[in-house]
Amino acid sequence: MCGRFTNQITWRELVELYEIHDQPALNLRPRYNVAPSQDIPIVRPVPVEDEEDEDAPREVVMARWGLVPFWAKDLKVGYKMINAKAETVDEKPAFRNAFKRRRCLIPADGFYEWKKLDKKEKQPYRLCLPEQRAFAFAGLWEANDKLEVTSCTIITTEPNAVAAEIHDRMPVILPPEAYAGWLSQATPPEEAKALLKPYAGEMIAYPVDKAVGSPKNDGPELIEEAAKDA
Repeated sequence: MCGRFTNQITWRELVELYEIHDQPALNLRPRYNVAPSQDIPIVRPVPVEDEEDEDAPREVVMARWGLVPFWAKDLKVGYKMINAKAETVDEKPAFRNAFKRRRCLIPADGFYEWKKLDKKEKQPYRLCLPEQRAFAFAGLWEANDKLEVTSCTIITTEPNAVAAEIHDRMPVILPPEAYAGWLSQATPPEEAKALLKPYAGEMIAYPVDKAVGSPKNDGPELIEEAAKDA
Protein backbone atom coordinates (compact mmCIF):
# COMPACT_ATOMS: atom_id res chain seq x y z
CA MET A 1 0.00 0.00 0.00
CA CYS A 2 0.98 3.64 -0.20
CA GLY A 3 0.37 5.36 3.12
CA ARG A 4 2.77 8.33 3.01
CA PHE A 5 4.20 10.55 0.29
CA THR A 6 5.93 13.87 -0.31
CA ASN A 7 4.96 16.89 -2.38
CA GLN A 8 7.34 19.86 -2.58
CA ILE A 9 5.89 21.09 -5.87
CA THR A 10 5.26 24.83 -6.03
CA TRP A 11 2.14 26.32 -7.59
CA ARG A 12 4.12 27.57 -10.58
CA GLU A 13 5.63 24.13 -11.16
CA LEU A 14 2.24 22.50 -10.75
CA VAL A 15 0.69 24.81 -13.34
CA GLU A 16 3.44 24.05 -15.86
CA LEU A 17 3.71 20.32 -15.25
CA TYR A 18 0.01 19.53 -15.33
CA GLU A 19 -1.12 22.21 -17.82
CA ILE A 20 -3.36 24.28 -15.58
CA HIS A 21 -4.76 27.49 -17.05
CA ASP A 22 -6.82 30.44 -15.81
CA GLN A 23 -7.05 29.36 -12.19
CA PRO A 24 -6.20 31.48 -9.15
CA ALA A 25 -3.18 30.18 -7.26
CA LEU A 26 -3.73 27.91 -4.28
CA ASN A 27 -1.72 28.46 -1.12
CA LEU A 28 0.45 25.35 -1.16
CA ARG A 29 3.36 24.55 1.15
CA PRO A 30 6.01 21.85 0.89
CA ARG A 31 4.84 18.57 2.36
CA TYR A 32 7.35 15.99 3.56
CA ASN A 33 4.99 13.48 5.16
CA VAL A 34 1.51 13.55 3.65
CA ALA A 35 -0.78 11.18 5.57
CA PRO A 36 -4.29 9.77 5.09
CA SER A 37 -7.25 12.05 5.96
CA GLN A 38 -5.23 15.16 5.09
CA ASP A 39 -6.22 17.48 2.26
CA ILE A 40 -4.05 17.24 -0.83
CA PRO A 41 -4.10 18.86 -4.29
CA ILE A 42 -5.44 16.77 -7.15
CA VAL A 43 -5.65 17.52 -10.87
CA ARG A 44 -8.90 16.77 -12.70
CA PRO A 45 -10.73 17.94 -15.83
CA VAL A 46 -12.81 21.08 -15.43
CA PRO A 47 -16.50 20.13 -15.75
CA VAL A 48 -17.56 20.94 -19.31
CA GLU A 49 -20.58 20.17 -21.48
CA ASP A 50 -18.68 17.52 -23.43
CA GLU A 51 -17.41 15.29 -20.63
CA GLU A 52 -15.52 13.10 -23.10
CA ASP A 53 -13.38 15.93 -24.44
CA GLU A 54 -9.78 14.73 -24.12
CA ASP A 55 -8.60 18.34 -24.44
CA ALA A 56 -10.84 19.62 -21.63
CA PRO A 57 -9.06 22.16 -19.41
CA ARG A 58 -7.76 20.97 -16.07
CA GLU A 59 -8.12 22.34 -12.57
CA VAL A 60 -6.51 21.79 -9.20
CA VAL A 61 -8.76 21.17 -6.20
CA MET A 62 -8.10 20.08 -2.65
CA ALA A 63 -9.36 16.63 -1.69
CA ARG A 64 -9.27 14.53 1.46
CA TRP A 65 -6.97 11.53 1.06
CA GLY A 66 -9.07 8.41 1.60
CA LEU A 67 -12.00 7.92 -0.76
CA VAL A 68 -15.42 8.55 0.79
CA PRO A 69 -18.02 7.10 -1.63
CA PHE A 70 -21.11 9.16 -2.38
CA TRP A 71 -23.21 6.68 -0.37
CA ALA A 72 -21.02 6.73 2.77
CA LYS A 73 -22.51 8.15 5.96
CA ASP A 74 -19.25 8.60 7.87
CA LEU A 75 -15.86 10.05 6.92
CA LYS A 76 -14.16 7.17 8.75
CA VAL A 77 -14.76 4.89 5.78
CA GLY A 78 -12.04 6.84 3.98
CA TYR A 79 -9.32 5.37 6.21
CA LYS A 80 -9.94 1.99 4.56
CA MET A 81 -9.83 3.47 1.06
CA ILE A 82 -6.57 5.39 0.83
CA ASN A 83 -5.55 2.97 -1.92
CA ALA A 84 -7.35 1.11 -4.70
CA LYS A 85 -5.81 -1.97 -6.31
CA ALA A 86 -5.24 -1.66 -10.05
CA GLU A 87 -6.27 -5.27 -10.56
CA THR A 88 -9.80 -4.74 -9.16
CA VAL A 89 -10.40 -0.98 -9.36
CA ASP A 90 -13.03 -1.46 -12.06
CA GLU A 91 -14.89 -4.10 -10.04
CA LYS A 92 -15.04 -2.95 -6.41
CA PRO A 93 -18.31 -1.10 -5.62
CA ALA A 94 -16.46 1.69 -3.80
CA PHE A 95 -14.25 2.48 -6.80
CA ARG A 96 -15.84 1.32 -10.05
CA ASN A 97 -18.00 4.40 -10.69
CA ALA A 98 -15.13 6.75 -9.95
CA PHE A 99 -12.89 4.70 -12.23
CA LYS A 100 -15.34 5.23 -15.11
CA ARG A 101 -16.02 8.94 -14.58
CA ARG A 102 -13.77 10.56 -11.98
CA ARG A 103 -10.13 9.79 -12.64
CA CYS A 104 -7.50 12.27 -11.47
CA LEU A 105 -3.78 12.92 -11.11
CA ILE A 106 -2.22 13.26 -7.67
CA PRO A 107 0.99 15.35 -7.79
CA ALA A 108 3.95 14.07 -5.77
CA ASP A 109 7.74 13.91 -5.78
CA GLY A 110 8.31 10.85 -3.63
CA PHE A 111 6.64 8.21 -1.48
CA TYR A 112 7.54 6.10 1.54
CA GLU A 113 7.43 2.36 2.06
CA TRP A 114 8.57 0.25 5.01
CA LYS A 115 10.91 -2.71 4.53
CA LYS A 116 10.54 -5.53 7.03
CA LEU A 117 13.92 -6.30 8.64
CA ASP A 118 12.68 -8.94 11.07
CA LYS A 119 9.53 -9.77 13.03
CA LYS A 120 9.68 -6.50 14.97
CA GLU A 121 11.73 -4.03 12.96
CA LYS A 122 10.87 -2.11 9.81
CA GLN A 123 13.01 0.44 8.00
CA PRO A 124 11.28 3.28 6.12
CA TYR A 125 12.54 4.14 2.64
CA ARG A 126 11.78 7.07 0.38
CA LEU A 127 11.34 6.25 -3.28
CA CYS A 128 11.61 8.98 -5.89
CA LEU A 129 12.76 9.80 -9.40
CA PRO A 130 16.27 11.07 -10.17
CA GLU A 131 16.76 14.69 -9.08
CA GLN A 132 13.52 14.37 -7.10
CA ARG A 133 11.53 15.23 -10.21
CA ALA A 134 7.80 15.72 -9.81
CA PHE A 135 5.41 13.07 -11.09
CA ALA A 136 1.76 12.07 -10.76
CA PHE A 137 0.05 9.12 -9.12
CA ALA A 138 -2.99 7.67 -10.86
CA GLY A 139 -5.93 8.52 -8.64
CA LEU A 140 -9.70 8.61 -8.35
CA TRP A 141 -11.86 11.28 -6.75
CA GLU A 142 -15.35 11.30 -5.35
CA ALA A 143 -17.82 13.88 -4.03
CA ASN A 144 -20.08 13.13 -1.07
CA ASP A 145 -22.67 15.90 -0.90
CA LYS A 146 -24.17 14.77 2.40
CA LEU A 147 -20.81 14.92 4.17
CA GLU A 148 -19.72 17.92 2.08
CA VAL A 149 -16.38 16.37 1.20
CA THR A 150 -14.34 15.79 -1.94
CA SER A 151 -12.00 12.85 -1.45
CA CYS A 152 -9.49 10.77 -3.39
CA THR A 153 -7.55 7.53 -3.46
CA ILE A 154 -4.19 6.45 -4.92
CA ILE A 155 -4.14 3.39 -7.16
CA THR A 156 -1.47 0.77 -6.46
CA THR A 157 -0.02 -2.03 -8.54
CA GLU A 158 2.73 -4.64 -8.48
CA PRO A 159 6.19 -3.23 -7.67
CA ASN A 160 8.94 -2.55 -10.18
CA ALA A 161 12.44 -3.88 -9.52
CA VAL A 162 13.39 -1.01 -7.19
CA ALA A 163 10.21 -1.07 -5.13
CA ALA A 164 10.19 -4.88 -4.93
CA GLU A 165 13.29 -4.75 -2.74
CA ILE A 166 11.21 -2.94 -0.13
CA HIS A 167 7.52 -3.77 -0.53
CA ASP A 168 5.13 -5.95 -2.53
CA ARG A 169 3.05 -3.01 -3.85
CA MET A 170 3.74 0.45 -5.24
CA PRO A 171 1.59 3.40 -6.32
CA VAL A 172 0.93 3.77 -10.03
CA ILE A 173 3.13 6.56 -11.44
CA LEU A 174 1.82 7.74 -14.79
CA PRO A 175 4.20 9.05 -17.47
CA PRO A 176 3.26 12.54 -18.74
CA GLU A 177 2.15 11.17 -22.10
CA ALA A 178 -0.56 9.16 -20.30
CA TYR A 179 -2.10 12.09 -18.42
CA ALA A 180 -4.63 13.09 -21.08
CA GLY A 181 -5.81 9.55 -21.70
CA TRP A 182 -6.14 8.79 -18.01
CA LEU A 183 -8.20 11.91 -17.32
CA SER A 184 -10.50 11.67 -20.35
CA GLN A 185 -13.81 9.85 -20.08
CA ALA A 186 -13.48 9.15 -23.80
CA THR A 187 -10.79 6.60 -22.97
CA PRO A 188 -12.35 3.11 -22.92
CA PRO A 189 -12.16 1.50 -19.45
CA GLU A 190 -9.92 -1.29 -20.71
CA GLU A 191 -7.44 1.25 -22.10
CA ALA A 192 -7.48 3.26 -18.89
CA LYS A 193 -6.86 0.10 -16.86
CA ALA A 194 -3.95 -0.82 -19.13
CA LEU A 195 -2.17 2.34 -17.95
CA LEU A 196 -2.08 0.99 -14.39
CA LYS A 197 1.26 -0.77 -14.44
CA PRO A 198 4.57 -0.59 -12.54
CA TYR A 199 6.68 2.46 -13.31
CA ALA A 200 9.22 1.58 -16.01
CA GLY A 201 11.60 4.53 -15.64
CA GLU A 202 14.56 5.01 -13.35
CA MET A 203 13.84 5.23 -9.63
CA ILE A 204 15.87 5.77 -6.48
CA ALA A 205 15.25 4.32 -3.01
CA TYR A 206 17.07 5.29 0.16
CA PRO A 207 16.47 4.83 3.91
CA VAL A 208 15.04 7.66 5.99
CA ASP A 209 14.52 8.31 9.68
CA LYS A 210 11.78 6.38 11.46
CA ALA A 211 10.27 9.70 12.54
CA VAL A 212 8.37 9.59 9.25
CA GLY A 213 6.11 7.04 10.86
CA SER A 214 4.29 9.76 12.80
CA PRO A 215 2.03 12.11 10.81
CA LYS A 216 2.84 14.79 13.39
CA ASN A 217 6.30 15.08 11.81
CA ASP A 218 6.45 17.02 8.54
CA GLY A 219 9.84 18.66 8.10
CA PRO A 220 12.58 18.55 5.45
CA GLU A 221 14.76 16.38 7.69
CA LEU A 222 12.41 13.48 6.93
CA ILE A 223 13.63 13.19 3.34
CA GLU A 224 17.31 13.13 4.28
CA GLU A 225 19.09 9.80 3.88
CA ALA A 226 19.57 7.87 7.10
CA ALA A 227 21.58 4.82 8.12
CA LYS A 228 19.75 1.59 7.30
CA ASP A 229 19.53 0.64 10.95
CA ALA A 230 18.23 4.11 12.02
